[in-house]
Amino acid sequence: MMLAMVALLVEVALRVAEPWPVKVLIDHVLGSAARPAWLPGALDPSMLAALCGLALLTIVGLRAGAAYVETIALALAANRVLTRLRGALFHRLQLLPLTYHQSSRAGDLTVRLTSDVGMLQDVTLTAALPLLADAGILVGMVSLMAWQQPLLTLVALVPMPLFLWRWRGAHRRIRDAARIQRRREGAMAATASESLSAIRTVQALSLTDVIGESFTRENQRTASQGVKAKRLSAGLERSVDVAIALSTALLLWYGTRLVLRQQMTAGDLLVFAAYLKTAFKPLQSFAKYTSRLGKASAAAERVLDVLDRTPGVVDPPHAIVAPPLRGDIHLDDLHFAYHAEAPVLAGVSAHIRPGELVAIVGASGAGKSTLVHLLLRLYPPSRGRIIVDGHAVDTLALASWRSQVGVVLQDTVLFAGTVRDNLTLGTAGRSEAQVLAALRLANADAFVAALPQGLDTVLGERGATLSNGQRQRLSIARAVLRDPPVLVLDEPTVGLDEENEAAVCEALLRLARGRTTFLVTHALHLAARADRVLVLGSGRLVEDGTPADLLRRGGAFASWYRDQSARTSGAVVPLPVSHAG
Repeated sequence: MMLAMVALLVEVALRVAEPWPVKVLIDHVLGSAARPAWLPGALDPSMLAALCGLALLTIVGLRAGAAYVETIALALAANRVLTRLRGALFHRLQLLPLTYHQSSRAGDLTVRLTSDVGMLQDVTLTAALPLLADAGILVGMVSLMAWQQPLLTLVALVPMPLFLWRWRGAHRRIRDAARIQRRREGAMAATASESLSAIRTVQALSLTDVIGESFTRENQRTASQGVKAKRLSAGLERSVDVAIALSTALLLWYGTRLVLRQQMTAGDLLVFAAYLKTAFKPLQSFAKYTSRLGKASAAAERVLDVLDRTPGVVDPPHAIVAPPLRGDIHLDDLHFAYHAEAPVLAGVSAHIRPGELVAIVGASGAGKSTLVHLLLRLYPPSRGRIIVDGHAVDTLALASWRSQVGVVLQDTVLFAGTVRDNLTLGTAGRSEAQVLAALRLANADAFVAALPQGLDTVLGERGATLSNGQRQRLSIARAVLRDPPVLVLDEPTVGLDEENEAAVCEALLRLARGRTTFLVTHALHLAARADRVLVLGSGRLVEDGTPADLLRRGGAFASWYRDQSARTSGAVVPLPVSHAG
């Protein structure tokens, strides 16, 4: 930035000097004005004309060099700043609470991260920074004009207030149109992203025309706003042309009178006209770029809207790095509500011993998944604490706690990349033998070996080239490689066929051995294999005990167990051997 400012000052000085060789040529070679003391009188007119031409060439060359240095320096500064801005925006998006992401559209957030920051970068380099340089030139030129001929300067700048009044009204309307256009572009991108991510459903339900019409409507609305902004910008540009023409006419009229009165020379008038033209160049550029600046302003508002939001869960000021944990977990009077008027958890307390497999069951909406979300610190509890090995979870550095928790969710997410990349994500340095052992434990070794390139097979986005069961088993293998003391399994067998469910269940039970495991499930055979069952109802812990004990009590778990058994086989099935056994 310092280099750019120095180059800008040099460029302004050279622009001021640029008309002077022509002035000398007109006044002292073609005209009859007396030569000033600084101009050698012995030079003949031909030599003086050649020197004037050489001086003009030198000034323009140096000015071009200064402008080049200024452009490159400002471009480097702007690129670095906006690259950091995009990184900060992405980091903030990752930290924002799930409630924000659940109420936002992923396509619109992607547009903010890519297109909006990209627009800021483009406009900064092609409009904002050049206008900054032009502003310096404007100040320099007007100051010099006022120093040479104050009254002539005042006459020439009479149209300026009219232009400023015209620009003020147009700029506000252009900015409003750009703001609406960026919002609609975000909605259009969100529609496209949602339909493409669910293309199988769209095609299967013959929704292509319906989705297409929705996209077309957003596309047409965006186009109409773009035309409106362009029309306003074009009108502003023509206003500048008229203002420049009026200023030039006033300059020629009054300047000619001064020349005829011999109060200035023809060369002086030429220099003044050149200064006026250069001084008005920033106004032309400003009018030309007003539409783009309006779009950049709207894009900046959308970026700042994200950056100004408070992250959901952050490390406290004096967070400690979690030591190697055993998995002794206390749930101490946990309360939580997504909305103040609708509590989801109300006073859940339990002590989970290291290595226990705890099944969490209950009706839909009872708070099962919310409980494990609190355990993962995806949300902070409204009241109460989670204590692990004597440490309150919210006093541990977030990354150090989550690195010791393995997660297998119902909606398994695999990323575009190879099988190996997905397995070792976040666990760099695992050997080939460790990866293969994890695949064997997860019952995934056979199907991975059958893939075209084995571990180096490239998967589609979200693992679309694999079946649900295969994706789930890779998720289990990924958890194995983390070797966590605590494990969270949230409905890991939902949607699987009988064969895949059996393979996944076997892998899950092997994975859970020796780890403190929370298993959210509606599957009877999995709940019955647990060491303990926590039964949630309306956000409260209504039962807690081993499956056998809960059956004997004849409460909510026993009723659910009999109902599930009747649905699957028509009779109450025997209780399976527990995980501990």
